[in-house]
Amino acid sequence: MTTASRERPAPPAGRTPAVVRLLVLATFVVILNETIMVNAIPRLMDSLGVTEQSAQWVSTAFMLTMAAVIPVTGWFLQRVTTRQAYAIAMGVFLAGTALSAVAPSFEVLLLGRVVQAAGTAVMMPLLMTTLMVVVPQHDRGRVMGNVTLAISVAPALGPAVSGLILQLGSWRLLFLVVLPIAGLVTLFGLRQLENISEPKVSSIDWLSVGVAALGFGGLVYGLSLFGEGHGGVGTGVGVTLAGLATIALFVFRQLRLQRDGAPLMDLRTLRHRTYTLSLVLMSVGFLAMLGSMILLPLYLQNLRGLSPLQTGLLVMPGGLVMGLLGPTIGKAFDRFGSRPLVLPGAIGMTVALGGFTQISTTMPFWLVLALHTLLMVSLAATFTPCFTLGMGGLPPHLYSHGSSMLGTLQQVSAALGTALVVTVMSARSGRLVADGVEAVPAQVSGMKLAFVVAALISLVAVAVAWKLPNRVPAPDTESPAAPEVE
Repeated sequence: MTTASRERPAPPAGRTPAVVRLLVLATFVVILNETIMVNAIPRLMDSLGVTEQSAQWVSTAFMLTMAAVIPVTGWFLQRVTTRQAYAIAMGVFLAGTALSAVAPSFEVLLLGRVVQAAGTAVMMPLLMTTLMVVVPQHDRGRVMGNVTLAISVAPALGPAVSGLILQLGSWRLLFLVVLPIAGLVTLFGLRQLENISEPKVSSIDWLSVGVAALGFGGLVYGLSLFGEGHGGVGTGVGVTLAGLATIALFVFRQLRLQRDGAPLMDLRTLRHRTYTLSLVLMSVGFLAMLGSMILLPLYLQNLRGLSPLQTGLLVMPGGLVMGLLGPTIGKAFDRFGSRPLVLPGAIGMTVALGGFTQISTTMPFWLVLALHTLLMVSLAATFTPCFTLGMGGLPPHLYSHGSSMLGTLQQVSAALGTALVVTVMSARSGRLVADGVEAVPAQVSGMKLAFVVAALISLVAVAVAWKLPNRVPAPDTESPAAPEVE
């Protein structure tokens, strides 16, 4: 591909480039599968004869694989064309979906989920990198609002979608429904997708690949063990510390490789203040979102007696509102900047989590719905500007590395949010039961404390939002109206 072909005219104002629309659709389909198995755990236990702890691995293995594979995507996306990356990612995802649908045993299902996740891990960095190349800086907020639908809303809608599908039959339907949809999206994308960048030959440090997989994968695995009961906490601490130590080795290795210009994950992205602040804010947001996604179904089903379908319907409005507001928030960001959106969003997140600290066995369902919707709206107001500011604060040659680091931290934050709320809830309720308190009040008290911890952590988001700049100039331009961030 020639340089001229890559410097194509900008699309008309108000129109999203076709390549971005296609990638948003494909990314939505694949990321939806990260949380689609949440409501299927009881079905898996009955159908495949596994324990609850083992069944949870259909979600844990997905996050584990994502965390291990995403660090490689920065290098991978530089080596192949847009069409090749799309074909490989969707092909791998389809293979994993088909294998999961026909899995005769739990082990094969787990393998299918790992293959699914390997394909999914490529799609978000591909989408983010492509968007930063083809969308002009002044229009990125609006387009990033549409991207929010794929990256943030898909995981939020996963449990709701699975609750609806599981009313129709077996857990295999979760894959049989996704398979033809993903197949059509793949074929349509390959017919319409154009290459927007020229691949370049670059080497890869396979030692870094192994260390990254062990470090990030080990960290997610260790965090996931915290929710597996008394025996899992001690093992979880050990594996988590080992993962953190391995990540430290990975960082040291990347700093050495940066001298030669060939790191697996370029940590110079963290030198850009706006990107780093956005990364922290989005990590706290994902932690809050996944933590609430774990606690609310437990509360609604175990303590309030709702079915998976009723639970899905109750949390669905929040996810839908989050998606529908994405484009509007993007346009508001283009017009007014980040301050009128991110700071109120961070405060709204804290208010919603604070409201959940008052849950009880008699809390009205409309109040649960209102608090969940407030949380989702607040996250929408936070995510879209943060994605745009963070990636826009990087020079073009760091786009792929910035998006892969963002994807990795998303998985770690998701695992941390899950582990944190489950551990706090279990420890509190277990101690109360040991003191003679009945099971239901003890569990309610545990959930309240878990939401208190999440609300306190969300205060970090408020502090970071206060420091985030209103706008960032394009890397190749200078604008006196837009303050420099470095």
